[in-house]
Amino acid sequence: MAAPRVALLSPVPLDSPRGNAVTVARIAGGLRARGLDVGVWEADAPGLRDALVTEPPVLIHAFHAHRTGPLALAVARAAAIPLVVTLTGTDVSQDLRAGASRAAVLEVLNAAAAVVAFHGSVATEVEAAAPALRGRVRIVPQSAQLPADDGAAAPAITGEPCILFPAGIRPVKRPLLPLGPLDGVQRAHPGLRLWYAGPALDADEARRLEAALAGRLWARYLGALPHAAMPALLGAADIVLNCSLSEGGMANSVIEALSLGRAVLASDIPGNRSLIEHGVTGLLFDSEASLAEQARRLAGDPALRRRLGETGRRLVAARLGPAREIEGYLEVYAAASGRRLV
Repeated sequence: MAAPRVALLSPVPLDSPRGNAVTVARIAGGLRARGLDVGVWEADAPGLRDALVTEPPVLIHAFHAHRTGPLALAVARAAAIPLVVTLTGTDVSQDLRAGASRAAVLEVLNAAAAVVAFHGSVATEVEAAAPALRGRVRIVPQSAQLPADDGAAAPAITGEPCILFPAGIRPVKRPLLPLGPLDGVQRAHPGLRLWYAGPALDADEARRLEAALAGRLWARYLGALPHAAMPALLGAADIVLNCSLSEGGMANSVIEALSLGRAVLASDIPGNRSLIEHGVTGLLFDSEASLAEQARRLAGDPALRRRLGETGRRLVAARLGPAREIEGYLEVYAAASGRRLV
């Protein structure tokens, strides 16, 4: 008997180094390993709607309610199949709060057979913004699954300490935020180096970053790098920095950093607090002054970096394994379709 077929919709190109593409690829691989026939589509792929309506899968799973949800809902209705939606990134922090996008996101979520979030903090935000969804959001935590270490794909990064900022360059990630606070830390620790790695997703923000880096020889932007470069980059870093204004529950880069035992310094927001307990699995900051203070602590205390990194590594190993993530989605699929698929 043929394996049940499911369709996954990605909001970004499948070969992109962005977190959404990494998440979709990881989940698709895990579902295939469990025996499902998984088709992965980019949301703007030519002929997508007709292909899925002509030969309908058991269900369609959209990642990002605003970017892929409306198309997935149209397919689900035309093919009479269930729709599963995973909330990511700006779905809650921006799209569910703005006029036109809010209406589109609400239509998708209200029509979905299942809505998934990475963490309870996201479910709480969704239910506050859309009370009709109260009790309907399922939690499936992200996991970490780094590609095989490919040192040839990664530029060498150094520093004492070596700080890595792994994120796309756009306002929500606040790439300029650490530069001012780290100026003073770098003067006290002249060997400190800051490395940015990620695609330029907002041209204006990229120009602002380039201008800010011009007078700082200790900080450098590496540009977009393949996901295969991440093991080598993270392995070389002493500190991994996340300055996001919002996260969709769990940032891939933070989970990956923790999985390799790196010390993480992150903005004090719900998405980061889902992984970082201050002083236990990493350090949090809520202002430029506290960013400088916590960075100074980490820069001057290698033992603290090792302790935080090891505790973070144990957290990921115990609670965020790929098998648990895939089993969570299989349970969601069973509830949405009315039967266990494997």
